[in-house]
Amino acid sequence: MTILLLGSGGREHAFAWKMIQSPLCDKLFVAPGNAGTASIANNVDISPTDFDAVKALVLQEKVGMVVVGPEDPLVKGIFDFFKNDNDLKDIPVIGPSKLGATLEGSKEFAKEFLMKHNIPTAAYDSFTAETVEKGCDFLETLQPPYVLKADGLAAGKGVLIIHDLAEAKEELRNMLVGQKFGAASSKVVIEEFLDGIELSCFVLTDGKSYKILPTAKDYKRIGEGDTGLNTGGMGAVSPVPYVDAVLMEKIETRIVKPTIEGFQKDGIEYKGFVFIGLINVKNEPIVIEYNVRMGDPETEVVVPRMKSDLVELFLAVANEKLDEFELEIDERSATTIVVVSGGYPEDFEKGKVISGLETIEDSIVFHAGTKLDNGKVVSNGGRVLTVTSYGDNFEEAIKKSYQNIDKLNFDKMYFRKDIGNDLK
Repeated sequence: MTILLLGSGGREHAFAWKMIQSPLCDKLFVAPGNAGTASIANNVDISPTDFDAVKALVLQEKVGMVVVGPEDPLVKGIFDFFKNDNDLKDIPVIGPSKLGATLEGSKEFAKEFLMKHNIPTAAYDSFTAETVEKGCDFLETLQPPYVLKADGLAAGKGVLIIHDLAEAKEELRNMLVGQKFGAASSKVVIEEFLDGIELSCFVLTDGKSYKILPTAKDYKRIGEGDTGLNTGGMGAVSPVPYVDAVLMEKIETRIVKPTIEGFQKDGIEYKGFVFIGLINVKNEPIVIEYNVRMGDPETEVVVPRMKSDLVELFLAVANEKLDEFELEIDERSATTIVVVSGGYPEDFEKGKVISGLETIEDSIVFHAGTKLDNGKVVSNGGRVLTVTSYGDNFEEAIKKSYQNIDKLNFDKMYFRKDIGNDLK
């Protein structure tokens, strides 16, 4: 089968790495891909949101399945585009419908879904530029710190956690009136702050049945000790050591099952990943947010722990036979450390030549923001590489990743040196 994978990050390189191991995958195209996917698949310079170009490629190359990595094409309705096109309707798309993708596309929609289906989540309200002063009044009813979330997509950077009330009001006005995050913050959700430990639960569903994938924890802040600005993620660990059978059972019965049942009750067509961002408050799991795709860099630790054939798994999703699939998981821990460009997540330079890739041993390097330039691998984004390792425990895996990162180099390269320290 010929498969098309949409996206260009570390998540997509991890998917590609796993899918080409399948005997069912004869040829893999990645649009647009990166230097890592170029070495194992066929990169095509097409934007994942250019649906007409995607269609032309699918028909030209007789693509039998489309796997969607990032959220943008899902929120813009690529699943519906295929379903409603006579030439494409029989080609499965792994990803939810446009309505399903609204769970990530709109924080307000997600909160309404959670409340409607009695799924535990923080108290909230939402505001626009017209109601900004009501929003300031609402902030006064909450205890600090204050959580402000841009309603729309903001590339993982639209959430502010502020300890000072006056500053929170000022930032609310910046978001709504000053359009700090552009159209994404034309509406802002204000949430009660929950104090606990965050983790991610990943679910794959065919809309009726589901499989819970390995848990993971990522590290969002740029600075060590979880300080500084939010990023797309600086590292990840799987499994999460403090998630025991009791907590997992609560997550499944109180959150996963009602979520999938909610899709059915609300008529939401959903064939893909559900990323449930959770916080564990005194051993009670509460939903922070939904994403409608796999997380990045969590994919780089979850996918390597999947022993099962990923293409076979996706076909089970497409054919609504997921309940018949036996998902095998590697018992070992996996960790990944993200190597970023200096200055990220603010201004950073691209085009830095990366050296040392050929010296990596006993780790997997997944490319994120890279490209080929005259045969050389150069940086092409904020998050550049992720270095994933296995171990009998996460400490052993982390040690391997750091040992291999020491062999890599590019100008102004940066990475956190404390990933996993909070779990020891």
